[in-house]
Amino acid sequence: MKKNKVDIITLGCSKNLVDSEQLMRQFKANGYTVSHDPAKVNGEIVVVNTCGFIGDAQEESIHMILALGEAKKRGTIGQLYVMGCLSERFLEELKQELPEVDRFYGKFNWKELISDLGKPYFQDLAADRVLTTPAHYAYLKIGEGCNRTCSYCSIPIITGRYRSQPIEEMEKEVRLLVSQGVKEFQMIAQDLTYYGLDLYKRYALPELVERIADIPGVEWLRLHYAYPTHFPFDLLRVMCERENVCNYLDIALQHISDPMLKQMRRNITKEETYELMQRLREEVPGIHLRTTLMVGHPGEGEQDVEEMVEFIRTIRFERLGAFAYSHESGTYAYQHYEDFIPQEVKQDRLDYIMRIQEQIAGEISASKTGQTFKVIIDREEDDFYIGRTEFDSPEVDPEVLITKEQPLSVGNFYPVKIESADTFDLYGRVLCSR
Repeated sequence: MKKNKVDIITLGCSKNLVDSEQLMRQFKANGYTVSHDPAKVNGEIVVVNTCGFIGDAQEESIHMILALGEAKKRGTIGQLYVMGCLSERFLEELKQELPEVDRFYGKFNWKELISDLGKPYFQDLAADRVLTTPAHYAYLKIGEGCNRTCSYCSIPIITGRYRSQPIEEMEKEVRLLVSQGVKEFQMIAQDLTYYGLDLYKRYALPELVERIADIPGVEWLRLHYAYPTHFPFDLLRVMCERENVCNYLDIALQHISDPMLKQMRRNITKEETYELMQRLREEVPGIHLRTTLMVGHPGEGEQDVEEMVEFIRTIRFERLGAFAYSHESGTYAYQHYEDFIPQEVKQDRLDYIMRIQEQIAGEISASKTGQTFKVIIDREEDDFYIGRTEFDSPEVDPEVLITKEQPLSVGNFYPVKIESADTFDLYGRVLCSR
C-alpha cells in the first residue's frame, strides 16, 4: 500500500469520467498522488465510481467492489470508498451487503468525500480536472439528469430531473481546458437537446454550441446523446456555419416501429423519425450519424424487428450500436410489462441487426478510399500512428492507422489520404506534415 496515493477507478459512461477527473483535481490540490484505472491498485485511498444503468453494469461494479474489498483485507489498499450511479440507486442495500466499504457516496454528493477526510474542497478549482484522456481532447458535460419518461430507462430514477450547466460556466471551463492544451471537445449529457429549458425556458443548445465553437483554440466540437423529440433544428445551421463543429451527431433512436415507440414512451412516430433523419442529411451534407437501438423490449415481435432492419438499411447509419432490453426495477416497463422475450431471442435479434450494420459500415469505410481527411493523432504504436477524423469519436468509433513514413506528433492535425479500409478502420498516409 502506497501512502498518500489515491486510486480512482471509473466504471460506466463519460459523464462519470468527468466526475472522477474533478475529484482527482481536488485530491491533487490536497497533496495526494492520483492515479486513474491503475494497472496496480495500491493506494491508501481507493474510490470506485460506479455505473448502475443496467444489470451487466451493476454486476461489473459489484465485482470490482468485492475484489477491492479482498485487497483491503490483505492490506494492499487502505480505505475503500464507492460513489456514482450504483450507490445513488441502491444506497441502503449496498450498505448492508458490502460492509468492507468505508463509505458510500451517490452521484452528486461525492464532494463530501474530501471534507470527510478532513481536507478542504477548493471551490475555485471546481471547473478544473486532472484529465484521464490524452491531453488534446476532453469530455464536456453540459447537464445532468433527464426529464424524459422512456419506459425502459433507469437514468431519471438515478439522476433526477434535468439540470443544465449555465453557458457562462461552460465557456469558463472550455477556456481553462484550452489553456491546458485541449483542442477537441466531446459535448455530453444524458440528453443534449433538452439543454437550457430548465435555466432559460428555451432550447439553448444551438447558442451554447455557437459560443463554445467561437472560443479561440477549439478546433473540434462533437455532439453526443441527442434526443429526437423536439429537436432544436437551429443546431444544424450552427453545424454548417462553424467549421470546428464536427459534422457528427450521436442521436439515440432506440426503435422505429410505431407500436414499439409507443410502448417505449418515446413520444415520436416512425414517420417523424424518418423525416428527422432526412432533414439531418439534407441540411448538413456529409453528416455522420451515430445511433443506438434496442431489441427485446416487452411487446417486440418479428415484424417490429424487420421494420428496424429496413430502417437501418434505408438510413445507412455511419455508426450504430445496439443492446438488449434489461428489465430494470423502478422503471415504467418493470412496473407495467412482463419481460417475456427469452434472452437467447434477444441475443439473436441483436446479432441479426449488427450483422447488417457491419456490412453497411464496411461499405461506408470503403467509400472513403482515395479521399483526404483532416486527422488528429491520438497515439503512436509499433507499426502505425493512430488517429481519427472529425467523424470519429474516441473509444467508440473507427480509427485511422497511418504508416510511419515521417514522424508525427500526438495531438496534432494532419491531412491524411485514405489508401484502404476494412469494416472498422481506415488506413492512410500523411500527404504533408505541418
